[in-house]
Amino acid sequence: MIYTVTINPSVDCLMEVENFHLGKTNRASTQKMVPGGKGINVSRVLKNLGTRSEALGFIGGFTGAFIKDELEKESVFSSFIETEGNTRINVKMKTDTETEINGKAQEISNEHIQKLLIQLDELKSEDLLILSGSLPSTLPADLYNTIINRLNEKNIYVCVDTSGEPLKAAMKASPYMIKPNQAELEQLYEENVKNLDDAVKLARKAMADGARHVLVSMGGEGAALVTKNESYKAAVPKGTLINSVGAGDSMVAGFIHILTQSGSLEEAFKYSVAAGSATAFSNGFCSAEDVEKLLPEVLIEKV
Repeated sequence: MIYTVTINPSVDCLMEVENFHLGKTNRASTQKMVPGGKGINVSRVLKNLGTRSEALGFIGGFTGAFIKDELEKESVFSSFIETEGNTRINVKMKTDTETEINGKAQEISNEHIQKLLIQLDELKSEDLLILSGSLPSTLPADLYNTIINRLNEKNIYVCVDTSGEPLKAAMKASPYMIKPNQAELEQLYEENVKNLDDAVKLARKAMADGARHVLVSMGGEGAALVTKNESYKAAVPKGTLINSVGAGDSMVAGFIHILTQSGSLEEAFKYSVAAGSATAFSNGFCSAEDVEKLLPEVLIEKV
């Protein structure tokens, strides 16, 4: 079974605003409310691809109830822990450029964290866990590290998609995979990443620092995968960028979807690039059909 954890979920309010003027009253031409949070996104994409998962994490209040209800409508399984207060609301506004305003995280107590750890202690060796998204500043930066170390005792694969100090701490526990984007990789090592060769070089550093596999997304520049024995680069398919929200999460979902079926890292990498691109070229998350159409255009090169 695949589990995703979203510590800091949200309700995402997606708006399109034409001719946005700062300091003026602007009206949206379209508006949509959807469950948000990177782990939740991964679970939703996995469902689209035909792989079952269960979403874990924290929700609260009427916004938390909205997330749970919407996931039920999509047949995405969840076992959230309820907290006091309301799950945050994030506004993602599309004008000439994309602008985001992220709400303040709900309060998560140590008692809530202990409940999550008890949940995760029920996982078995054949399960896989995806820790995805930021950690609120009120929580210890080594929370992911704590979780990985507990699950390492059962040889459970843990994939991590986060940034900054939580990522640094998580790597020390030797997660199965990390998935930084270009900016997160640059932040991690305080070095510029100008191309895929630079990404591969820093990904190898990340492996030396504990990660067992490193999947790097670089938008239109492509992607890279570094493993113990091989390194790969991929050129992304050509298409029109419509929506970058969730493209990285779709890469993670696509990778895990194939990995759990075939066990082939190269096939999983190729599919992940197609999944990320399919979402970027869509108004929503990719479908299995969208991904299959793009697969022939994904060119993989061993480094």
